[in-house]
Amino acid sequence: MRVRLGYVAIALNLPQITSSSNITYTFYQKLTTEEKIRKLKQVTYSNIVDLKKILKYNIDNEIHFYRITSALIPLATHPDVNWDYRKMFDVDFKILGDIIKDNDMRVDTHPDQFNVINSVDNKIVENTKRNLLFHANLFEDMDYPLGKMVLHVGSAAGGKDIALKRFENNFKNYPKEITSKLILENDDKTFTAKETLRLCKNLGVPMVLDVHHHICNNEGYRIGEVLPSILGTWDDEILPPKLHFSSPKDALKDRKHADFIDGHDFVEFIEICKPLNRDIDIMIEAKKKDIALFRLVESIKSLRKEWKWVDSSTFEF
Repeated sequence: MRVRLGYVAIALNLPQITSSSNITYTFYQKLTTEEKIRKLKQVTYSNIVDLKKILKYNIDNEIHFYRITSALIPLATHPDVNWDYRKMFDVDFKILGDIIKDNDMRVDTHPDQFNVINSVDNKIVENTKRNLLFHANLFEDMDYPLGKMVLHVGSAAGGKDIALKRFENNFKNYPKEITSKLILENDDKTFTAKETLRLCKNLGVPMVLDVHHHICNNEGYRIGEVLPSILGTWDDEILPPKLHFSSPKDALKDRKHADFIDGHDFVEFIEICKPLNRDIDIMIEAKKKDIALFRLVESIKSLRKEWKWVDSSTFEF
């Protein structure tokens, strides 16, 4: 069993680098036609350069799992902008993909909460389709077929059963470029791991277990009761299962993420996983990003000296 740790978007040990700069549509409207395209290209190029630096930092520090920001390309999905960034930066995207593949990295994305496949508002459903297609296109342009995007189930309007059925229907009307890349995650308020798992099985898509979300919202089921079936939605010959792990900022069911990960809780969770003997990739969702990952590694080493470390962010049994 091998466990790889990853982090989200920003490398805080590289303070001079941001995960992405952006352009608001309000600012964009004030520019001349010539200024608009020049600004879009300038910010995009800067973001891509910074992403390359972050990927190199990950490689140098033996971090194999990483979440790319969803804001890499400014105004990429705005219906009134429509600029051909894919053609302008096709070589840069290929270079990013080569860096990822040549170094055996796993990357994914997590479109924000405004993307709701099962919304009762058809406009939101269509906007979500456009936004998700951006992520799918990014993986295609990087020539990275293993790219996945994580999404929550979304709306519970009309009741959960109706909302889950609405998700299935809308999902089946989305293009394969999107549906083949989607993986679904349980949330901390509405759709539990058990409900999300049922939807994933119906659709034939992998499920991401968010451990803290499950603690907050679980229908009375313990992690050990749902974990085997969740891991079973993944095909190890393609990708190992992915999980999310965070610690609450304050009380146990505080939905806000803490700066760091509680090492004791993490080790306890891994002990639950061990009997299943499956390789897993765990995304650390902590405010201190890569710094939290490294601190967690030190905590694990002090708590479980017998665990074997393959490299800086990977251990095995």
